[in-house]
This record gives sequence, structure tokens and C-alpha cells, in this order.
Amino acid sequence: MTTPTPPGKDVAGPVGRDEVVAAALSAAAELFAERGPAATSIRDIAAESKVNHGLIYRHFGTKEQLVGAVLEHLGARLTALLDENGRPDEIERAMDQHMRLMARALLDGYPIGQLQTRFPGVTRLLEQVLPRFDDERSGRLAVANAVALQLGWRLFEPFLKSAAGLDAIDDGEARAAVGAEIARILEPGAAAAQSVTIAD
Repeated sequence: MTTPTPPGKDVAGPVGRDEVVAAALSAAAELFAERGPAATSIRDIAAESKVNHGLIYRHFGTKEQLVGAVLEHLGARLTALLDENGRPDEIERAMDQHMRLMARALLDGYPIGQLQTRFPGVTRLLEQVLPRFDDERSGRLAVANAVALQLGWRLFEPFLKSAAGLDAIDDGEARAAVGAEIARILEPGAAAAQSVTIAD
């Protein structure tokens, strides 16, 4: 005699290594970006992914290693979307999730530079921008400043709008203004002008 599955209980979970790893990475990415790694347990990820928590430890090791695997996974997904000229909304979602997870992991004390070895968005930007600059260091600083501006707006937009009295500005206008400022930062003359202004 078969025992019926209680209502609301879906027993079908991922089967096989590839499905288990994919489900765990996907669930961990969602939960880490939403709550941060410190506030997300392996059991939370297991429940969300319908994967036994022991299998998560088996495939990823420690929680820190799982955070690194998720960051690499999100970086690879973003690279694939960029390589395939993915839809702008898909690229935006992937970038948003990746940036939110990086920010939360950093705030939780995870060593991002050690856990993630590829930064596809920044790498592409460096490839595009560095040839414009005579001084490589200035080009790298310009890219770092542009990424910082983008991260700041992505993570702190409500605060920035409120603090600067920009509550009435819509998201499209804010994005356009940030894009224009990033383009300005990435021009070689802008970095020189900025350093002169700061020095004055």
C-alpha cells in the first residue's frame, strides 16, 4: 500500500549530480542575494532546492566554498548572457543578483577576492576602456570608480533619491543619469579633470 503525499508536499527533487548541483546553486543564489550568506543556512538552501543538506556539503564543502561556487556560477551565467547578446532584461537581472550577492557577502565578512576568481562584467569593461588611456593605472581607477557608482546606485537608490531630494525622479531617468556619469568617468580626460578639481 502506498502512503499518499500530504497536500503541499512535492517529493520530486533533482536527481543526479548535475541536477543537484544546479538546483543547489540556483537556490543558494536566490537566498544569498535576498538575505545574505550569514542569514541563510545550508538547511534553508536544501529546503528551497529540494536537495538533502548532506548532498550540499558533499558537493560544495563548507558554506564559504558554497558562497564561492555561487559567485563563480553567477559570473559564468553573466558571461554567457553577454557572449550570447542576451536580452537586456536577463542581463540586468543577472547583474543585479550578482551585485547584491557580492555586497551581502562582503558585509557578512566573506573574502570575495579569494572566493571569486572571475569578474566578467569588470573584465569586459577593462578591455573596452584601457586602450583609451595612456596610463593603465588611471584606466583601472576609472573602471573601479564607474563600477562603484553603479553598485552604489543599485544598492542604495532609495537612500540616494531621498537624501538628494530626488524622490520624483523615475527609475529610467535615474538609470540614464547614472549611465551618462559612468560614460563621463570612463573618458580619459574626465579622470585628469577630476584629479585637478580635487587638488584645487
